[in-house]
Amino acid sequence: QVQLVESGGGLVQPGGSLRLSCTGPGSGNNMGWYREAPGKQSEMVATFTKIDANPEIIRVADSVKGRFTVSRDGRKNTIYLHMTDLKPEDTAVYVCNLRQSTGEWWAPIRDYIYRDFWGRGTQVTVSS
Repeated sequence: QVQLVESGGGLVQPGGSLRLSCTGPGSGNNMGWYREAPGKQSEMVATFTKIDANPEIIRVADSVKGRFTVSRDGRKNTIYLHMTDLKPEDTAVYVCNLRQSTGEWWAPIRDYIYRDFWGRGTQVTVSS
């Protein structure tokens, strides 16, 4: 089974910064971060996609734009979530996602069919 190893979570004061990391197999060309808080649906935070020589594509949720960003170190097979100006509402379990193509093209979505793998999550608590 594919294993994703997450780290970097912890307790931080409002306005502080934190960097999460997730290491998995391959070069991490299609990975992202989601967060889960009690009573709330899982929310996509940010994703990073770079296939071969194509330009990288970074997607960031509106709720964290300007505060969070994502980057990748392909040589370390690691994706990072850089969080700044943290707020109490950012408190959640942050879960790493790896999406791998099955190699099957699905015409209706103009994309390949993917298989998702998930990490165990790392707790981020923003509190005074």
